[in-house]
Amino acid sequence: MAGTRVGTVRGLWRYPVKSMLGEELAEADVAERGLAGDRAYALLAAATGRVVSAKNPKRWPRMFQLRASYVSRPSPGGPLPAVRIEFPDGTEVESGGPETEERLSGFLGGKVRLVTSTPERAAVEEYTPPIPGLEEGFGEFQIPPGPFHDSTPVHVVTTATLARLRDRYPEGRFDVRRFRPNVLLETDGQDIEGVASLGESSGSQTSYQFPEANFSFGTPRGGCRTVPMRNPSPRNLGVPRRRFSPSCARRG
Repeated sequence: MAGTRVGTVRGLWRYPVKSMLGEELAEADVAERGLAGDRAYALLAAATGRVVSAKNPKRWPRMFQLRASYVSRPSPGGPLPAVRIEFPDGTEVESGGPETEERLSGFLGGKVRLVTSTPERAAVEEYTPPIPGLEEGFGEFQIPPGPFHDSTPVHVVTTATLARLRDRYPEGRFDVRRFRPNVLLETDGQDIEGVASLGESSGSQTSYQFPEANFSFGTPRGGCRTVPMRNPSPRNLGVPRRRFSPSCARRG
């Protein structure tokens, strides 16, 4: 596919367990459902059956203190490797371990189960904070079967968007890790996301090609929030994947 070079992949991340910290990668296998192993595990609240999410920090404020990594590299279509979860004190548990769910439940303050699938469309917990234009409250949204992605399987943020956010809100801290992207794309000052007003979207469709990987993105409507810090715009940040050819994504 012919095209124009738009940037360089400067960061690549995978999050084995939904809403936990993940692992930074040099390369990753990519398939139709995103990076192999990304958000393949999740915690379910035993009391409600909902997916535990950092989008509900009122109930689960300690999720971002846990870090997950795979014991071996996952591959598209292959068996899912075990996942290792590290606590803030440096101790670890592994999926399938006899005390894993008990330790996670005690740390998080509520009984949870570590799962790789649900019998039907999973419901994810969320909390809307009292910020201008939004009504405070608790709720849920459903996600399709498969990996526990909120919407689309790959999330890309560009350096141009982060620079624009800093310009618009100098008091804020816009560390790329706040937005939990799979890919950080260095764009040499270009804003290729179609988000001229910090995420205001027109529903346009754009395609990008990287070595060994083809991306096709749109700019959907909707919103995301950062936790626990407030985002000055409640709209989309970054570009969610629309189609992704099987490939290997690499930094550089």
